[in-house]
Amino acid sequence: MNTIDRSKAAFVAACFAALALLPWLAGSYGVDLVTKIMVYAVFALSLELLVGATGLVCFGQAAFFGIGAYAAVLLSPASEPASLWWLLPACIVAAALYALAVGALSLRTKGVYFIMVTLAFAQMAYYVVHDTPLGGGTDGIYLTMKPVLGTWLDLDGALSLYYLTLVCLVAVFAFLAVLLRSRFGRALAGIRVNEQRMRATGFSTYPYKLAAFTLSGGIAGLAGFLFAVKDGFVNPELMSWHLSGAVLIMIILGGLGHLRGALIGAFAFALLQEFFKSEAIFGAFARHWHLGLGLTIIASVALLPRGLVGLPGQWRERLVGRSRPVAVGTEALNEA
Repeated sequence: MNTIDRSKAAFVAACFAALALLPWLAGSYGVDLVTKIMVYAVFALSLELLVGATGLVCFGQAAFFGIGAYAAVLLSPASEPASLWWLLPACIVAAALYALAVGALSLRTKGVYFIMVTLAFAQMAYYVVHDTPLGGGTDGIYLTMKPVLGTWLDLDGALSLYYLTLVCLVAVFAFLAVLLRSRFGRALAGIRVNEQRMRATGFSTYPYKLAAFTLSGGIAGLAGFLFAVKDGFVNPELMSWHLSGAVLIMIILGGLGHLRGALIGAFAFALLQEFFKSEAIFGAFARHWHLGLGLTIIASVALLPRGLVGLPGQWRERLVGRSRPVAVGTEALNEA
């Protein structure tokens, strides 16, 4: 491992350590907010696997997120708390199976057609829960009893849910980091750069893309499960295209092609939302928080083409670029 990789690993480890210590420093509002952000970070990592690692721009990721959330509520008994041992895997499998079906069909298209097909499948899932009694319609459905893990973990407590979410976030990050360094991950990187060349070298790219799509859907289902347990309520908006667009903005804001970027982007996006919604700072203008958030994102994309994760490198390049003329001038002066 070289110096750059060590510094990146140290940064990620420091972030996770800070998250582990945060409940001891923050109040109940801070714990609830960071729990929500960590759920979005898991969700962003699921899309990073598709967009950043494989080059597949999916605009229907919210469908898998919503299926995981609805499965958590629909599969939970009303009379007693469900066991986390079977409920969590069931939610992941439900989202992954839908992703497998969607991917098997949508991956036969490319470019903007792929984007539109994934959006169409997401809207189909949205209208199933919106217009049928299955998902409670627009009113949504409530999770009456949160799952437990034996007698020593009850997710009804804020701290228990916080640390479970943190464990899931660390596990997903570590899993994807190992996966992307494997032969499978190298194949995905090759597909992102030049799929035709990968085919010419003997790789059948379709199974690789389908596997990545299914894994991405399962991770999004995990995020949906955590969201449903946290709020105790689900509604069709969890499958809307707005959420698919929001998670896409997260990974672009953080920096495509980097797992760290998905984490940074999720935190930056959520904190910017809270900032512009604050009436203490913006007063009555807080009602128009979408405007401030939109202008900030436009400015970020224009000024940070590599996202927030590329900001240190961008500063370093500017400093080196400014110092080069001085060095050249000095060298010319000495030669003279």
